Amino acid sequence: MRILVVLPRFPYPLEKGDKLRAYHQIRILSQTNEVYLFCADHKLVSDTQIEALKPFCKDICVVKQPILENYKNVVRNYLHSKSLQIGYWDSQRVRKAYRKFEQKVQPDVVYSQMVRTMPWVSRSQRPKVMDFQDALSMNTERRMNQAHGLWHYILHFEFKMLRSSEYNAFKIFDALTIISDPDGDAIPHRRNREIQVIPNGVDTNYFKSNNADKQYDVVFCGNMNYPPNINACKYLLKKVMPLVWREMPETKVLIAGHTSKKVIWKCASDRVTITGWVDDIRECYDKAKLMAAPMQIGSGLQNKLLEAMAMHVPCVTTSIANDSLHATPEKEILIGDTPEQLAAHIMTLLRNDDQRRQLAQAAYQFVTQNYSWEQNVNKLNQLLLEASSDKSPRLN
Repeated sequence: MRILVVLPRFPYPLEKGDKLRAYHQIRILSQTNEVYLFCADHKLVSDTQIEALKPFCKDICVVKQPILENYKNVVRNYLHSKSLQIGYWDSQRVRKAYRKFEQKVQPDVVYSQMVRTMPWVSRSQRPKVMDFQDALSMNTERRMNQAHGLWHYILHFEFKMLRSSEYNAFKIFDALTIISDPDGDAIPHRRNREIQVIPNGVDTNYFKSNNADKQYDVVFCGNMNYPPNINACKYLLKKVMPLVWREMPETKVLIAGHTSKKVIWKCASDRVTITGWVDDIRECYDKAKLMAAPMQIGSGLQNKLLEAMAMHVPCVTTSIANDSLHATPEKEILIGDTPEQLAAHIMTLLRNDDQRRQLAQAAYQFVTQNYSWEQNVNKLNQLLLEASSDKSPRLN
């Protein structure tokens, strides 16, 4: 099968969830198919990045996004009541390049990621499958509910436009996929149960503990330029940890992940270490006794939890995060939805080595049994095969 994968940005390096998902799907799909990659990017894609995908792709086309045109499209989309972020990722240059590359490839099926790519592929006559990844409208709504002033208005507008775009996807694509059940349920269409859930996975051979010395008590990892992670980091340090420090003042926290945000760097103190970008995130997981991910907004599946569990790091998180993960509370993960609950879980684990080990082992068994990249991408492969063979009815 000849698969044309269409992405809004180049899937390497793996510092963002959408890149991680796309990279591993391409890697595994290429084992039994011819995979071609088309993507746009606002940044210059280096030869090193291209080389990372070459082993899996027959051909790669990357289009540099013209920023000025993107901003013009944002304004145009606002005036025409369309999604701002779809406008930001769109341009006539990208559409033209896509049509040319598709004509060259002659794919059996087009597999595109996120509603951001809809304007590029919508007129294609090829069988088409789109991965929502997660419910962007739900993510935006949660951010909107915590925003104020002009930003609240902007997010409210974007929420409504994304809802409309997600609904229209059923008219355009032959099949749709998403990362979790809660995200599928949040897509506004009477047939949203027909969206196929394709979870992420975790490479347990790569994310493996080296039993490093525990220099920190608590770690929170992620892309710290991403609003839900920024929100969770501030929530952890401003609302949860003061309750912990009141009883356990020597508790040390590690905040790990790329960030250019001053609000994150300002959190550094004698008890809080901010790393910024790290070459190997495994070292950060390995140096901590537990992972705390108090997610308050966002959507989708938290890869940081899968990675920590794979490395035998016990995890404390919120219901929002576990609704997609489906780990068993008190057995495989600890859940708290208030600062007091989260702080109590953190202190309990820090005071009880045996409980930490038991929770970590149960979490490791959970991810190995439920989050295999190979198993989940094989399900995607079957869906793409059915779409390419015209066995799957269009979802309109």
